[in-house]
Amino acid sequence: MVDKNLIKELKDWGCDIDGALERMLNDTAFFIECVKAVNNDESFENLDKALKDGNISAAFDAAHNIKGVSGNVGLMPIQKAAEKIVEPLRIGKIDGLQNYCLELNSKNDELSSILKKYI
Repeated sequence: MVDKNLIKELKDWGCDIDGALERMLNDTAFFIECVKAVNNDESFENLDKALKDGNISAAFDAAHNIKGVSGNVGLMPIQKAAEKIVEPLRIGKIDGLQNYCLELNSKNDELSSILKKYI
């Protein structure tokens, strides 16, 4: 059984719970598993490493993956933060993305904090 307070807190945080649940046939348990999977996705580490290495292609792939999966699951705070990284990388720009990466990682940390309260 999924704690309704978790769903409410995710909504209050800015998540599109209704849209995500519609895509998941209203299976809240599956939805929560997907949220946890996004939170633990290795793409966050891959993005940090790729940016440190100056690997635009790998950084784009990681950021694009985060943007896509977080959007599908309705995690709009993460999706919006990832979008700020994807678009410059799409045109080959890597400079100046560090603050956006800090924001993205901060959003993922916020998600972790929310999940830890209920799971």
